[in-house]
Amino acid sequence: MRLQSRRPGTIRRSQFLRRKRCFAPIDEDAPSIAVLPFVNMSDDQANEYFADGVAEELLNVLSKIRGLRVASHTSAFSFKGSKVDIPTVAQKLNVSTILEGSVRKAGKRVRITVQLVQVATDSHLWSATYDRELEDIFAVQDDIAQSVVKELRSALLGEKQDSSASAAVKAEVRVAARGRGENAEAYRLYLQGRSLVARRTQASVATGIEHFRQAVSLEPEYALAWAALAYAQTVEAGTGWMPYEEGYGRARKAAERALALEPDLAEGHVALGLIRMGYDWDWPGADASMRRALDLAPGNADVVFAAAGVTGNVGRLDESIALCRRAIALDPLNVHGHRYLGIYSLHADSLEQAEAALKEALELNPLGGMTYRSLGEVYLVQGRFPEALAAFEKESHDGFRLLGLAAAYHALRRKAPSSAALEQLSELPVHAYLNAQANAYCGNVDLAFEWLERAYAQRNAGLCQMKFQPLLRNLHSDPRWQLFLKKMGLAD
Repeated sequence: MRLQSRRPGTIRRSQFLRRKRCFAPIDEDAPSIAVLPFVNMSDDQANEYFADGVAEELLNVLSKIRGLRVASHTSAFSFKGSKVDIPTVAQKLNVSTILEGSVRKAGKRVRITVQLVQVATDSHLWSATYDRELEDIFAVQDDIAQSVVKELRSALLGEKQDSSASAAVKAEVRVAARGRGENAEAYRLYLQGRSLVARRTQASVATGIEHFRQAVSLEPEYALAWAALAYAQTVEAGTGWMPYEEGYGRARKAAERALALEPDLAEGHVALGLIRMGYDWDWPGADASMRRALDLAPGNADVVFAAAGVTGNVGRLDESIALCRRAIALDPLNVHGHRYLGIYSLHADSLEQAEAALKEALELNPLGGMTYRSLGEVYLVQGRFPEALAAFEKESHDGFRLLGLAAAYHALRRKAPSSAALEQLSELPVHAYLNAQANAYCGNVDLAFEWLERAYAQRNAGLCQMKFQPLLRNLHSDPRWQLFLKKMGLAD
């Protein structure tokens, strides 16, 4: 069975679904910098998260400075612990300067050493050492950010370093650091929570959430911690580790609290946008949240990725692909960007582009979950069924692997193993949306719609991508398809 090809241009869209936005291209000539993970010089290796967090917080502030191109966290931190030289790092990240440093934390004191290197001349533009009480960490970070911005503009743009320029940079950094707390212990908990959530296991996310809760308990007006709590809770709910209604309900309260404290916090708008998309299916609302986040932090790859998800799910595929490319320019070594580009290229029937992007994702992380699943779908659409089966067999996520095996075996007319995979998948009811896809592809149309209804009752976040999901195309000619899309708010 070869899936029918669909061309996006043949589909009528409502005014919202048609709405497009042009994004300025990445300015390759802008001052550019990568903030490498700071070396942990503390006697206690458990402080590794603190050294990483200090560097990451600097990176996040710098990424919000207009006219400065900052290599994103995932790419910059991919060199952690490696012996790669500075010119190679700069070439891979496409930046002209590198900020590196070290952190030594002992009790309530912290020593931070930093240096800004211009790669082309192998020269130090600026360096400094700070030996302070932990309570002064915020002033240190502000001073580093201000110094970096001034030195970059002076060395690369020829701007004068006078009192007027210093005052302007100080104001920019203050705006970029909005939402930050002032309590050192809450800050420590926030950094540790972020480190835990980034591991993406059920246990680490749950522990990270508890750290964020402790942080906001110590400092109730810590907007960034509230936004991080909201994001972590969307992860917990969206993966099924927490009942959807309860998890997203908690996330909404945290996101709304973050935005009440700091209305112009990009991270808060992203968290609320993910809730509006993943649980509310409020597409205009999600779109508004992501657009606001993009306006506030156009140089933050995580924000760009999130916006690409909303635009792609409602069918503005050209815009979504452009956003994916923008995110990859900011974060070239982030596997998620290449995977998203592959997924939305697949949905747009740009199959060669999809295959190339997904293979790039696998080069960056051969063991990454969900990428083999998407590559297998590309092969199914192309009619390359043995290759599809081989890809699905390598998928590490149980639900996605069983979905793929059911579809690939069906395409190869191997009924017994296809039925066996379907049976195993049906024993995972939390994956109602995956069951719907598998049954749709295998021709079990009535059962597919039953699973879609279960997914709807669950508020399953996977339904966000249903409109252009290739494995569901067998349902398109059924009258129930348009009715379901209408119920989802995705009808043309």
